[in-house]
Amino acid sequence: MTMSEAGAALRAGELTSVELTEQALAQTDLLDGVVGGFVSRFNDKARAAARQADVELRAGRDRGPMHGIPLGIKDIITTEDGPTTAQSLVHDAAWHPQDAVVVARLRAAGAVITGKLTTMEFAIGTPDESKPFPIPRNPWNTDRWAGGSSSGSGNAVATGMVFGALGTDTAGSIRIPSAYCGITGLMPTFGRVPKSGCVPLGYTLDHIGPMARSAADCAAMLDVLAGYDASDPTCIDLPTGDYSGALSGDLAGLTVGVCSLMERAGELADPAAAEVFAAAVGVLADRGATIVDVELPLYDEMRAANMVIMLSEALAYHATDLHRCWAEYFAGTRGIVSAAVSFTGADYVQAQRVRRLAQLKMVDVFDSVDLVVTPTAAAGATGLAGTDDVTKDDGLRAVFTQYWDCIGNPALSAPMGFTVDGLPLGLQIAARPFGEAVALRAADAFQRATDWHRRVPTVVTSDGTESAA
Repeated sequence: MTMSEAGAALRAGELTSVELTEQALAQTDLLDGVVGGFVSRFNDKARAAARQADVELRAGRDRGPMHGIPLGIKDIITTEDGPTTAQSLVHDAAWHPQDAVVVARLRAAGAVITGKLTTMEFAIGTPDESKPFPIPRNPWNTDRWAGGSSSGSGNAVATGMVFGALGTDTAGSIRIPSAYCGITGLMPTFGRVPKSGCVPLGYTLDHIGPMARSAADCAAMLDVLAGYDASDPTCIDLPTGDYSGALSGDLAGLTVGVCSLMERAGELADPAAAEVFAAAVGVLADRGATIVDVELPLYDEMRAANMVIMLSEALAYHATDLHRCWAEYFAGTRGIVSAAVSFTGADYVQAQRVRRLAQLKMVDVFDSVDLVVTPTAAAGATGLAGTDDVTKDDGLRAVFTQYWDCIGNPALSAPMGFTVDGLPLGLQIAARPFGEAVALRAADAFQRATDWHRRVPTVVTSDGTESAA
C-alpha cells in the first residue's frame, strides 16, 4: 500500500495503526539484516504511539494523513526517542536530544516514528565495513548501493519497512537513493522546510524533504513539514501551499522543458536510459503538457560550484574534529572533507558568485516553462565496491542532481523504468522556487498513468528465502 491507501484503510476501519505498525516492524525484522536500513529502532515507543493513534481515531480525533502511519527518520535528524549518531563514532550522541522541528511536526500530525535510518557518515562518506554500523544495500540487488546519503530512507520505503521517511539533500541525497531504490523523493526549495535539529553538511545547500512510494504521499508529508520556523535562520517566511490539493491528475496548460543530459554521462549511461526517459516524457505529453527543449545554464560550472561550496562548508563544521579524532572518521569521509583544504576563500566566493549568476539565468528559463525534467541519473545503482567512484568527478557524470541543490529550486525524483539489468531509474522534475505543488502535480499525473512506483523488489533474506517487499 501507499501511505495514502493505508490512511484510507485506517479511516474505513479495515486496519488499525497497531496492525500497520506491527506489519512494519515484522517487515523490518525480516529484511533489515539484509538491506541495512536502520541504525536504531524504537519498537516499544512506536507501539505506544500506534495505540494512542487508534484511541484518538476511535474518539473522532483525526490529525490528518500522517495519523497512525509508521515513518522513519534519517539519522542526522534529531529525535527524542533515541540518539542521533550521524552514523559516526565522532558525533556526540547526546547532542540536541529533543525532536528536530520536522520530527515534532510529524509527531504532532500523528505519525508513528519507528526508528532512525542509515546514512553515509555525516551525509557525505562512503560505506565502511570497518566501522560498527550497518552497510545500506540496494533491495533490488544487494550487491549494489542504496544511494546516498539518505540510504536507509530509500531502502526502508522500497521494502515496506516504513511508509515514508525523512531524508536530506545537499548534492542529491534524497533524489539519488529515491532513483536507485525505485521510490519517490522530493527536495523542497531551500528554506521551505526548517533544518534546525539536523546535523549540517553544507550550510547554504542543505534541504530536508519527504521520501515515500508515491508523489501523493510526498505531498501529504510536505503539507506537514513545510512552513517557517524562527529556529532556522535560513528558513523563509512565506505561505505554504496545499500540496495534496494541487494533485489534479492532469498537466493541461503546463509547459515542460526537457533536457536529457545523456551526453554528459557518456559511456556511463545505461543502454536503456535514453529510451526510458523519452517514454516518460511521452507520458507527460499524454497527460496534457506542452513539451519543449531547454538547456540548463552553466551546468558544468554549477556542478563544480556545488562541490566547492559543499566541501568548504563541511570542512568548516568538521575541521576541529578532524584534528581531534581523525581515526574515528570513516576513511571515505575524511578523504572527501579534507580535500577542501585545497580550496581558498577566493574559490568559495567565486563559487557563490557563479551560483548566483546561474540562479538568475534559471529565472529566464522559467519565464518560458513551468517545469524542467531530466533523468535523475543516466544509470542504475552502482556496485557497493564502486561507491568511492561516485564521489569522484568522473563517477558523478552520470548523476544529474547537484545542479538543483546549487540553484535552490525544488526537484523530485520519481520512478520511470528500469535499466537493462533490472535496476530502477528515476525521472527528475524541477520547478520554480516554492513551486513544489507544480512538481508534485506532474509526478502524480505521471504516476496515475504508470505503475513504476508500485513495482517492488524481491529480497533474498538471510535464511535464503525470497521475500517480495
